Amino acid sequence: MKKIYLCIITPVAAMALASCGGNKSAQQNAALPPTPVSVATAREGEAVYYDQYQGTVVALNSVELRAQVSGYITGIFFKEGEVVQKGKPLYEIDRRKYQAAYDQAQANVVTAQANLVKAQKDIDRYNMLLKQDAVARQTVDNAEAVYAAAKSQVAVAKAGLESASTDLSYSVIKAPFTGRIGISQVKLGAQVTPGTTLLNTISSENPIGVDVVVNEQDISRFYKLQSHATDSTFRLVLSDNTIYNKPGKIFAIDRGVNNQTGTIKVRVQFDNSQDVLKDGMSAALKVLNDDSGHRVIIPYRAVTEQMGEFFVFKQQDTIALQKKITLGPRLKDSVVVMDGVTTGDKIITDGFQRLRDSGRVTLVDPSQLPAQGAASGKQGGAAGQQKKQ
Repeated sequence: MKKIYLCIITPVAAMALASCGGNKSAQQNAALPPTPVSVATAREGEAVYYDQYQGTVVALNSVELRAQVSGYITGIFFKEGEVVQKGKPLYEIDRRKYQAAYDQAQANVVTAQANLVKAQKDIDRYNMLLKQDAVARQTVDNAEAVYAAAKSQVAVAKAGLESASTDLSYSVIKAPFTGRIGISQVKLGAQVTPGTTLLNTISSENPIGVDVVVNEQDISRFYKLQSHATDSTFRLVLSDNTIYNKPGKIFAIDRGVNNQTGTIKVRVQFDNSQDVLKDGMSAALKVLNDDSGHRVIIPYRAVTEQMGEFFVFKQQDTIALQKKITLGPRLKDSVVVMDGVTTGDKIITDGFQRLRDSGRVTLVDPSQLPAQGAASGKQGGAAGQQKKQ
């Protein structure tokens, strides 16, 4: 008969075996040499940054000049491209027939008024005779009717004179406001048609506006800026990347949201006394971000991205702890951290490529570390997520 031997493992022995297995992994980690790294201290600084919107320079007042009476151009009284003052004559349309019509209308008024005076005298005379019973009542009634007709004829004649005066005034086209006039679309001798022939365009220049289109989510923000903007709220970047040196303020916010695009137009006004901005120019409007102020700032190269989330390694004694962070905008070679890092934290900036959470580290000079080519690849995803200054 075979003998069967049972091996009974006591609880103490089982715990000892488990402890040996766990300690083996810890011993392996402990056996790894510390990773050489360099660190930077998270600091608090003034983070002033702007959100950028593409804009177009527009005149606050712009008018197309068109003829309101027909005829031939007989006079042009301006130099193309110059600033013209309000009320300055710009074009003249042949005035002769309009002057003649005006003179005739004046004569019609004089005739009508003379007839009215005669009718009034007839009424007075017939009323006196009626009191003496020397004229029939019907004669008096007829005189009163003639007077009423003469009175209406005076009104008609005056209306005709007003119409003739208006046409005569339309034969000279004047500047409706002070502004810069463009290149004339007609020459001397050209025939113009009322309401259809474009003569020129005049637009105001100072102040001038910049139109931007913003999402409807930003409407409340711009309404607040309409009453609380400062000189640093708006910055205008011209097409040659120069910064316009005048402050802006909100001139108007459009009446409603475009239901096709979910956007609304905002017009910002700028001083243009030096005539730098021209109607139709392209420009970038930078609007001060509400989160500007004292913020925690770290070097941007310390940030890694994993699945759309951002992390840094913090040095704590001789180990590195991986922390998830919330990024703000990027400021050149630094970045704002909205959450996850506090002022004074030691952030690993170089040598973290092979680090794992709670891995051991040793501090070295950055010049002793290899080039960070791998790091730039990890950080590439983060760059697209940040608003640049």
